[in-house]
This record gives sequence, C-alpha cells and structure tokens, in this order.
Amino acid sequence: MVEPGKPVKDIHIKKDDTIDSIFDQMSTSGGFESKNLVDGLNIMVDMVRDKDCLKFMSFVGAVVSTGLRGVITDMVKNKMCDVIITTCGALDHDIARHYSNYLEGSFTMDDSELLEKEIHRLGNVLVPLKSYGPLIEEKMQSFLQKAYSDGKKEMSTFDVTKMIGENLGEDSFLYWANKNNIPVIVPGIMDGAVGSQIWMFSQGHNDFRLNVTADADLLSGLIFKAKKSGALMIGGGISKHHTLWWNQYREGLDYAVYITTAQEFDGSLSGALVREAISWGKVTKDAKQTTIHAEATTILPFLYLALLAKLK
Repeated sequence: MVEPGKPVKDIHIKKDDTIDSIFDQMSTSGGFESKNLVDGLNIMVDMVRDKDCLKFMSFVGAVVSTGLRGVITDMVKNKMCDVIITTCGALDHDIARHYSNYLEGSFTMDDSELLEKEIHRLGNVLVPLKSYGPLIEEKMQSFLQKAYSDGKKEMSTFDVTKMIGENLGEDSFLYWANKNNIPVIVPGIMDGAVGSQIWMFSQGHNDFRLNVTADADLLSGLIFKAKKSGALMIGGGISKHHTLWWNQYREGLDYAVYITTAQEFDGSLSGALVREAISWGKVTKDAKQTTIHAEATTILPFLYLALLAKLK
C-alpha cells in the first residue's frame, strides 16, 4: 500500500538566502527533477563523509572542453574522489586547454565555413585545429619519449595519465590527480588523440607496449579491499559502464549519483537509470542512489557549491 507523503511546500527566495537554504527548501517542494537533485546532494554528502567508502568519479571527455573542467579540477584537488574513470577526450582537452585556448561559439554556426578556417566545433565550443591535433601530437611525443628514455617500456592507462599530469599545471585535473595519488583510468584510451599518439609512438619503438590489463590489476586491488563504494557519474557511455562494471565484483555500489540527459526508452546504457544496475548486481539493493536528469554543465557547479556548504 502506497502512503502519501508530507504536504508540498512552496519555495520562497529571499535576498539573503544561501545555496544551502535553497536546497533545503527544494527538499520539501515536491518539485519534479529538483527532488532528484536534492537527493543527489544528500547522497554525495554521505558518500564523502563515509571514511570506509571507496569513491569513484566518472565523466565523459566532452565536459573537459567546457568551463566545467574547473569544477572537476577543484573536486579532484579537494580529494572528493579516490578513483577517476574517464574517456580519452578528457586527456586530449586537458592537455590542449593547458597549453592553448578553446573559444566560445554556438550550436548554429556554419560547419563548412569552420572547416575552411581550420576550426573544429564541439557543440557550442570551438576548438582551433592548432590547439588540438598538432599540439597534442607534439606534447605527447615529447612526454612519451622522456618516459621511454627513463626506461618506461610498458605503460597502463594509469601510467599514461600520471605521466601527463606530471607535465601539466594546476589548472589541470590530471595534475591534481597525480599530486593527490588519485588513479585515472581510461578504458577506451585508443578512441582519441592521446591514444593515437601512443600508437604512433609505438610504430617507432617496437619494444613499447600499452598494457590495459594492468589497469584491471589496479582496480581489482582497490575494489576487493573496499568496505563500501560509491560513485558520482557525470554522463554515460564507457566511463559510466566501467565504473558500474568493476563494482559488481563487490556486490555493487552503496552510493550512486548519475547525471544524464539520455532517456531510457531506447535501452541505451547512457539512458539507463541507476536503479536498473541493481538487477545486474552493480548497485546494491539498499544503495542510496538517484539519477538526475540534467545537463551536467548547468547543474554540477550548483551541486558542488551546495556540497561544500553542507560539508562545512
């Protein structure tokens, strides 16, 4: 039997309200997606405070091309996670934006004209050719050659991301991941500019190897020791799935917050709600979990600010 809940209360915003007080009001507003947002905040607070929890953060590479890179970098700097799972694009954009600039654009620009001007379009972000392919090629070949000369003939994706972080600065999430000993795993590393440069390097160095099974050794060592685990998953695809996949080996996540714009009607992994993963043993039956249907660059800055306020 379904019991009705408490009365729905109106939200009233006053000039001296804080992000914390607004989230508190949203918790009793009965608002559609706002309720999931508040649930997500409360789950993240519990997850960060839980000292027994192995904390994952996964995100798609595209968000690193935007200003959300700064929020992600701050979260890594402040040790809000213990493990990062991401895509090759995140490495590409972190390198490119450390050494150069992307530009503001729009979704309606003429792509044929952009091609003639040697500018790539990523949604409403413009990526000049000179800031991407040639730059990443130059930097990666330099990084790899130095590592190789130092005797590094075999690398996992964690080794690759650590190497990159050692060569970037404080604006970079890879820099802070390396500084804070947070492993960054990239299961689909060949799907991007950095992966292509690893392949190119191997063509001239026949004894160089990329060992992705070493990443599995690292993850298994963490998962099998974890008393609890949790994840903030920003966007879907391989980064979300890899996070869920590894957590099935400890009977699932105990905390899970997923931010997505994808819909579940097509059966896609990106559209699948967190609760679907319960049937696979990737999220525990009693997990604190929610799916927030929102575009990450609009919602995560506010969610992170509210998290910082709650943690104070």
